[in-house]
Amino acid sequence: MSGIEIVVLAGTLTAIGWVNWYFFLARRSASTAVAVAGRQEISVVVRGGYEPSTLQVKRGTRVRIVFDRQETSSCSEEVVFPDFGIRKFLPANQQTTIEITPEAVGTHEFTCGMGMLRGKLVVTD
Repeated sequence: MSGIEIVVLAGTLTAIGWVNWYFFLARRSASTAVAVAGRQEISVVVRGGYEPSTLQVKRGTRVRIVFDRQETSSCSEEVVFPDFGIRKFLPANQQTTIEITPEAVGTHEFTCGMGMLRGKLVVTD
């Protein structure tokens, strides 16, 4: 194997490792919704992922999630909450609000339209 082949192989393995770490292993932050005027409210920054990526809310109370999309990547232009039947377009460099009232305790995933960016809505009693 020549020197250039070794460099290309090392670069490829590094890139594969980084992609796996970024999408599957990177520790994402969690945030609990704040009660505001009889509802829960939480803000999520969309920039290469969701920050925070885990949202903790109380069951049976209206939840207002404000997505602040701070990029133009086509991957993040939509957010999908399959368990709630929600699919919402997120305009670049704007805030978009989604309101839901989770009735069941459990974990509900949300993703970008392509399924690459992922987050969780954790509903507790």
